[in-house]
Amino acid sequence: MPEDRVSVVVGDRRLRLTNLGKILYPEAGVSKRDVIDYYARVAPVLLGHLRGRPVTLRRYPDGVDGQSFFEKNASRSAPDWVPTVEIPTPGSSKGAETTEFVLVDEVPTLVWLANLAALELHVPQWRVTPDGARDTPDLLVFDLDPGPPATVVECCRVAELLRVELEADGLAPRPKTSGSKGLQLYVPVTVAEADRTSRYARELADRLAQRHPEAVVSTMTKARRVGRVLIDWSQNNPAKTTVAPYSLRARAQATVSTPVTWDEVESCAAPEDLVFTHGMIPDRLDRYGDLFEEPPGEHPRL
Repeated sequence: MPEDRVSVVVGDRRLRLTNLGKILYPEAGVSKRDVIDYYARVAPVLLGHLRGRPVTLRRYPDGVDGQSFFEKNASRSAPDWVPTVEIPTPGSSKGAETTEFVLVDEVPTLVWLANLAALELHVPQWRVTPDGARDTPDLLVFDLDPGPPATVVECCRVAELLRVELEADGLAPRPKTSGSKGLQLYVPVTVAEADRTSRYARELADRLAQRHPEAVVSTMTKARRVGRVLIDWSQNNPAKTTVAPYSLRARAQATVSTPVTWDEVESCAAPEDLVFTHGMIPDRLDRYGDLFEEPPGEHPRL
């Protein structure tokens, strides 16, 4: 068998890994072997944020400089042991009434996806119930997107404004980088209605945009976003997904969507202060543990 094609045992599954030497991040010199190794190393924390959530993949078979595609339906080549769940997707752009999503509950599935060059893993803010239905959201998300010349530095200042409001409502926001240009805040919550998080997020985004019009916008109009930060509340729509914590991003330097401390947010003075690449994550996990680890007990009720 060629050197860049091996058969390995992961857990209790045997997988064939191919094209291991293929460079997926040319500028950083990161190969598919490196990608698989990264996902295997962070699996103990990453799986906690994927488990029970239908995963949308963004695949880069020819690397980050090549064409990519989103994949919701489980690949036809999926081994029969890969768990899937069929979710209603009315209004899908492909006209499908349901979609069979992969569930990434175990390391073998994660390694199999990495071998497909699924660099980015995107998940909704809800999990599936034991009978395979869509549960109510357990996360409230704010995606902070800077309009140039604003950067993640300005996102940090807006995140601090959001934190004050959220904590006043008894909520505990946790920041992470998007792995691209911006910052995201996640808030564990318990809700009774599927649209509650979306309504709350929009009300808060609109309120901050009114109070701080020089810094914040809450509408998608690009002309209004120049030099300001969009608080994208729409990520709470049950049909939408956000990049998972510890997922790679398809950027030149193999960056990672990385949980950060509030001290790091407050001290951020330049964009490079909050750039984390795949090689930096194991040391961060040794130092901080999983900053997005689920808190014990019931989440605050929204």
